[in-house]
Amino acid sequence: MIPIKDDNPQINIPYATYCLIFLNIISWLVVQNLGSGNQYEESICKFGLIPYSLIYEKTLSTCLELNQLGYLSILSSMFLHGGWMHILGNLLFLWVFGGNVGDTMGSLRFIFFYILAGTAAAVAQIITNIESIVPMIGASGAIGGVMGAYLILFPKVRVHILVPLFIIFWTFRVPAFAMLGYWIILQIFDGLNSFGSNGGGIAFWAHIGGFLFGAITINLFKDNELLHGHPYYGWKQQNNASSIWENSNNKQK
Repeated sequence: MIPIKDDNPQINIPYATYCLIFLNIISWLVVQNLGSGNQYEESICKFGLIPYSLIYEKTLSTCLELNQLGYLSILSSMFLHGGWMHILGNLLFLWVFGGNVGDTMGSLRFIFFYILAGTAAAVAQIITNIESIVPMIGASGAIGGVMGAYLILFPKVRVHILVPLFIIFWTFRVPAFAMLGYWIILQIFDGLNSFGSNGGGIAFWAHIGGFLFGAITINLFKDNELLHGHPYYGWKQQNNASSIWENSNNKQK
């Protein structure tokens, strides 16, 4: 299932989401050379998060020797990707869910929330696979935090889903709680199956950690004044949801 948009009105210009998307694109273009060549491979080793390198000093490979950022790699790894499908998929999810979550807290607070969610995601992955020497990269954990927050804030909003079936593309709408609930259940199932694996692949526990962080902490970050009168907020959705925030003043923080 691929989310392509939602029915949630965007009240303010999502500057924070634009900024995060821009930084990911610049990193992909400049740091990772569009995913090709030695520069791309070295960028993953230099700036990716390698759990083993944070705990142990012993170097087991050339990649570990290149990895010298220490705990700063938790931040740098959030802006790296493993291929075109990886970055395009992540940025699509960020685009669909990021703007509305940013509306509830303002731009600066949203960026801070995003980085903390990515950090929580990294910690979750490190704890579950502390001896891994495979670099962890991607914005998925931080975006998982955005999705967890979205689930709590706007559970009944309809999300437009694209389902490719051979040469036919089906689209339909489902409530956010159904789409995001299905997504996190898949992550948990695959995460449990990944225990004991030190190879490459998807960092499921980073997804889970970020999602749980977002769902649990969103009440600490949201601005109730910005949410006042929002027709889609919470489970008690207004019948006339098309009449968006009254007296919206495009407030940004």
